[in-house]
Amino acid sequence: MKIAVGGVILIVAIAIIVSLMKGIQKNGSKESEPGSSGAQTVAETELQKEVTVDGINITGMSRDEARKAILKDFPWAMKVTWQDKTCDVADLMAGKVDALLDEIYHGEPRESYSLDTSGLEDAAKAEAANIAAQWDKKAKNGSISSYDAASDKFIFAGAETGVAVDQEKLTSDILTAVNDRDFDAVIEASVSTVEPEYSEEAARQRYEKIGSFTTKTTANQKRNTNVKLAAQAINGTVIQPGQEFSFNDTVGQRTEAKGYQGAAAYNNGEVVEEIGGGVCQVSSTLYNAVVKAGLKTTVRRSHTYEPSYVTPGTDATVSWGGPDYKFVNNSSAGIGIRASYYDQTVTVSIYGIPVLEKGVSYSLKSTKLKDTDPPTPTYEEDPTLEPGVEKVKSKGSIGSQWETRLIVTKNGEVVSQEVDHKVTYKGHAPVILRNTSGTVAAAQPGGSSESTIDPSQTSVAPEGAGDGLHQAESGSAGQNSGTESGSSAGQKPGSTETRPSTSEKPAPTSAPETTAAPTSAAQPTQAPSAAEPTAAPKPDLPDSNPSGQAPGGAPSGNEVPVQTIAPNPGA
Repeated sequence: MKIAVGGVILIVAIAIIVSLMKGIQKNGSKESEPGSSGAQTVAETELQKEVTVDGINITGMSRDEARKAILKDFPWAMKVTWQDKTCDVADLMAGKVDALLDEIYHGEPRESYSLDTSGLEDAAKAEAANIAAQWDKKAKNGSISSYDAASDKFIFAGAETGVAVDQEKLTSDILTAVNDRDFDAVIEASVSTVEPEYSEEAARQRYEKIGSFTTKTTANQKRNTNVKLAAQAINGTVIQPGQEFSFNDTVGQRTEAKGYQGAAAYNNGEVVEEIGGGVCQVSSTLYNAVVKAGLKTTVRRSHTYEPSYVTPGTDATVSWGGPDYKFVNNSSAGIGIRASYYDQTVTVSIYGIPVLEKGVSYSLKSTKLKDTDPPTPTYEEDPTLEPGVEKVKSKGSIGSQWETRLIVTKNGEVVSQEVDHKVTYKGHAPVILRNTSGTVAAAQPGGSSESTIDPSQTSVAPEGAGDGLHQAESGSAGQNSGTESGSSAGQKPGSTETRPSTSEKPAPTSAPETTAAPTSAAQPTQAPSAAEPTAAPKPDLPDSNPSGQAPGGAPSGNEVPVQTIAPNPGA
């Protein structure tokens, strides 16, 4: 009897357990359903209540089954076409379907639902923009495209029409298809042609010399050879809108193999013979032409010592592997560089469509703020001197501080003269010879005391390899301005004198102030006469200015210097 009762109890317990397990399986557990954007859903629950979505009966279905049933009747396959191009529109309704199923399966469902197609304006607009980005093509204006060295002319590229997708209409068409539940619609995009601002012929007429600058060199043939080669290297360079020009990248390394010769240059503050000395005159001339053209300088540094061929503060030093001069073409068309050397004259001009508004001109004006003391004298041993006697090998020179302003004029009147940058140039340390050995050696013929180059006595403006950077304030026309490898300040030659030694260090003789444009009989500042060859090649572009005057009053026919600054005769 007890066994029978126990069996009955066991059977009842088993039945209860089985019933509970079925209930658990029927209710299911919440989990993230694949393909449902990660929302927490009830995966296995079947709806017991009668529920329809836009006429689709999902009663008795799990959430996943209901999703598949809805998407079966409303598949997403929307496309946009134009000519032979087709682009799929991203599914804008997937999120809407998942949100609706979350509402049905997480709460007490209603009997009837409809897909919500509202609030998709931003998504449709983004899709239209994405398609336009793939198909749009900007119109191309006629402009300089390249330079033909054989004919010494710039080549113009023909203007090209562009195309543009009507994004506003495409957005509207996508939203209309969504609201109509036409999720597999094929929409024809509306695309229009965009004409260039000006054609090739119009570009030829609009191109002119928009900036030009001229400087005078010395009579040093080796230095002038380097200047000429650097000018030839940048001549004909074409810079497209938004493109940055680099002097070092364009000219390349200055080597003997390319014909560059040794000329006086500064290296670590010492005047040395360096291959390519003098090329800084070309970069400085270019810098001033770029300013006048209204283009944007991005990298520029001043020399360590005052230059002689431009007003201090308006120079741009360069050195291979060191400082560079860079500017960007911030105009709407390509620009071309013309650069030449002739008869101790360097001219750089920029050709393009005017950047500055008519009547507006840019230029740089530098003013000396003060002179600075020369560095502490340095001493060299000369065993031929009597003990206690000192001899001045080089007097050295004072330094200076300069302030450079960007002068903006309109119709001849100054409208702005903001400080663009400030710079401090070093002076040269005096060199004193003395004998501290206590004995006197016999003088050697051609002794070493006069064998080195004296910066205060050289007739050539040294330049060259970066010899120590002194950062200075900078502005729009002179970005990243500082002091770098450079040219001498142009002091008068210092005499050699012998004097008794004193307990105090000698006070060096200060060099005279360097003026912006000194002249000498050997270095005339006037432009070449009409009978002489001009400073730069005759422009190959049509003369669109009947008066023969280019911006700044310079004739637009031959390259006549716009502004000439002669080198300091003593530099």
